[in-house]
Amino acid sequence: MRKRDLERLKKKLLAEKERIVSNAADTKKDISNPNVDDLQDEVDIASSEITQTVHLRLRDREKMLLDKIEQSLKRIDEGTYGVCETCGEDISLKRLDARPVATLCIRCKEEQEKMEKEYS
Repeated sequence: MRKRDLERLKKKLLAEKERIVSNAADTKKDISNPNVDDLQDEVDIASSEITQTVHLRLRDREKMLLDKIEQSLKRIDEGTYGVCETCGEDISLKRLDARPVATLCIRCKEEQEKMEKEYS
């Protein structure tokens, strides 16, 4: 992979990391427990609880993505970024542009998804 492509992807990963960290701070304010006395009835309470649950699920997903970003940045530093973890072939630049945290080439990813589908 060319150095400028690697630098561009690294910037993309860092920007996504910054977005997640920034959103986490904003979300923390959104999911703080509301004062139950301010809620009018059971429907308001249920709605508030659903909103909190959705926010927490989103935070969990973003936490997993943040972990993948950290792993990708580590692989960049180690010189193994863009190499399929299964077959050792290069992951296409087009795939990395679409999914910078990808660890599998498209062929291995399709095979993984096929196996997951068979077992579910």
